[in-house]
Order: sequence, then structure tokens, then C-alpha cells
Amino acid sequence: MKKYSKRYLELRDKIVIEPYSPKDAIKLVKELSNAKFDESVEAHISLNINTKYADQQLRSNLVLPHGTGKSKRIAVLIEESDANSITSKNVVILNLDELLVRVDKNEIDFDILLTTPSMMPKIARLGKTLSSRGLMPSIKSGTITTSLDEAIKEFESGKFEYRADKTGIVHMVFGKATFSVDDLINNLSTLYNHIENNKPSGVKGKFFKNFYICTTMSPSIKIDFSQF
Repeated sequence: MKKYSKRYLELRDKIVIEPYSPKDAIKLVKELSNAKFDESVEAHISLNINTKYADQQLRSNLVLPHGTGKSKRIAVLIEESDANSITSKNVVILNLDELLVRVDKNEIDFDILLTTPSMMPKIARLGKTLSSRGLMPSIKSGTITTSLDEAIKEFESGKFEYRADKTGIVHMVFGKATFSVDDLINNLSTLYNHIENNKPSGVKGKFFKNFYICTTMSPSIKIDFSQF
């Protein structure tokens, strides 16, 4: 049986009436945030899907109106002769040999890898390694593109990919505990609507099963998602 800390149990005792409206849940999750760092605020959304079927998979891209509060390091894989075409100074520019060395030495220090269609055959052998880290570029995630500068701007503005895992649950950070209540509600509503609008065609019956939010260190709070 899992043992919880005294702090966690004290926080859990503050959760008395469930489910909460989105606004009340946000207010409470901010109250529960008492760690010594700025905790992330997370959503864990259980969906009525079976991801082993192609028409019940969920994967999409989103930019939240107030961001997530987390910055991501972007790397661009490109032919060395084309490196000067990248105008952003905030990305890591790699050629194939440099990427191979980093993978070999386990020195992958970036969160997003962008590249062009022509480079994909050259990194096919790295598919397993990059995929295990969530870094394998794909057209669906917007990380394979012929317009690298445009893609860089989108990801620098906070664009990120979300997907349902094998159990049909979406796990996502949608802000920081120091965000205002209004900003967190706006982000959460945007997330809910985006998932709703991207409902897979194979879904039968209700789409959302359960909707919880929490901070990095807090217990989870159940939300009445019908109030979005």
C-alpha cells in the first residue's frame, strides 16, 4: 500500500466536495500549492477511446493563450550548407554528424527536434532512440516541415503536442501555480475545447470519462467537465 507524506494527507483533507466546477477547482489547486518552488499545474483527462484502433487515437498540437510557463529548447536538424537560412538565435542547429554524436554520447539536451522531409531518411536508424524520448520528428506534430523558420516561431510561442496514452489518458501541463485564476481557467477551457474539437471519428458514446487537475506535488481534484 502506498504511503503518503503528512503534507500530502493534509492537502488531501482540503478536498471535500467533488466534482468541483472548473473555477473552484482552479482556486483550490492554487491553495494546495505550497511547495518551495513554482509548481506546474497539470490536467489528467481520461477519455472513452481505445488507442489500439486507428480511428480512436488522439494526437494534436496546441498553443495555450497564456502559455504553460515552461520553456522548451528547440533543435533543428539541417544540412550544414543550409544552416545560415535559420534566423532564430535561440535554437540549436545540428547537422547529421553532430546529431549522431549527441545520440551516441547520450547528450541530448533539447526537447523538440525540427527537420525537413529530405533529412528524414538519414535519421531513420535513430527512430527507436528518438521515439523513446518523444523526439522523432513527424508531419502530424509539425516537426517535419519545409518552413523551418515559421515552425520555430510557433514552437517558441508555446506550441506543443499532446496525445492520449495507451490507456486513453491525456497528461498535460497547462500553467504554473503562480498564474492567475483567470489565466489558468482560460488555458484549461482552451485545452478542453481543443480536445473536444479533435474527438476521433471512432468514438462511441460520451467522449470524456474523468477530468482531474493537480499541481506537481498536490493530490488531484476532480472537475465537473460539463461546466466548461
